[in-house]
Amino acid sequence: MSLNLPHVTTNLEDISPLVIGGAIFNTQYNDDPFSMPIKDLLLHGFENGINAIDTSPYYGPSEELLGQCLNSLINDDKLITRENFYICTKVGRLQLDDFDYSASWVKKSIARSLERLHTKYLDVVYLHDIEFVEEEGIMEALRTLMQLKKDGYIRNVGISGYPVEFLYKIASLCVDQPDIGCLDLVLSYSNMCLQNIKLGDWYDRFMTNTHIKLLNNASILSMSLLRSQETKSFHPCSQELKNTVSSLSKVLLAEHNVELAELATRFAIREWKSKKGKTVLGVSTKSELESALVQYRLVLSGEMDELDAKLYELSKSILGEHFNETWASGIAGR
Repeated sequence: MSLNLPHVTTNLEDISPLVIGGAIFNTQYNDDPFSMPIKDLLLHGFENGINAIDTSPYYGPSEELLGQCLNSLINDDKLITRENFYICTKVGRLQLDDFDYSASWVKKSIARSLERLHTKYLDVVYLHDIEFVEEEGIMEALRTLMQLKKDGYIRNVGISGYPVEFLYKIASLCVDQPDIGCLDLVLSYSNMCLQNIKLGDWYDRFMTNTHIKLLNNASILSMSLLRSQETKSFHPCSQELKNTVSSLSKVLLAEHNVELAELATRFAIREWKSKKGKTVLGVSTKSELESALVQYRLVLSGEMDELDAKLYELSKSILGEHFNETWASGIAGR
């Protein structure tokens, strides 16, 4: 029996406030992504109003795993249709230090993503982690993506990356670039979270000067930093920041009986929802997704606003000089 979900539109603003992130369906975060309950997770998300998925070829088997699960939900279980959700993926990043922004690779990668995700079109394609590539290469890749948009394979084109200033610079430059023009959207990560609110500080400039339709926020736990468990070894931030966040986590739990990840989730969702941006969630299980949905509902209810405001100020105080601290990323971050 179909879930009778509403059809999505071509309007990016109709993407749900929460988006299921596919970066976590990868060995970087999980030892065996092939055994993860992705289908159940997706179904739970759809049943609770989430209508968008974010992934990338760079995320190991993520595209293939998501494509298999979505195809099964559509064609085997007949619970959803392709018109019920947005697919967002990326192009250009191959490995940790391997990028290919050439026109030939962009076309090949998009064709592969269409096949992997069992779809005739992609709702969103971001040029992945642009700060690692020279501007000439970025513009070439964007021209190719815009042509693929004209050809109907892509509905919206954007850029993703870490350094907020560089994302803004490229989005601004595109406005007057022949064969590119205004981008549709921009995605940054770890820059609108309990430890770093830089993306929020730049929101008005993005929306006013680059004419994008949507500014999205990913990795609200800053790639595992903002939780009580140990931060993943690949995290590029300073050890001092890791130690400070660990201290914050212990204070919140011992003195206020609050889990850092839950506070951080509520904070990021609350702040970004007020700006009408979308929040990409990295969750490994249905229970983790439900936990995030509980925090989302608490934000909507306003029940935690007063306490969270006090805990936010406490967090800023403990973070001290590490609040809004960033790390170098790519050519643009040197």
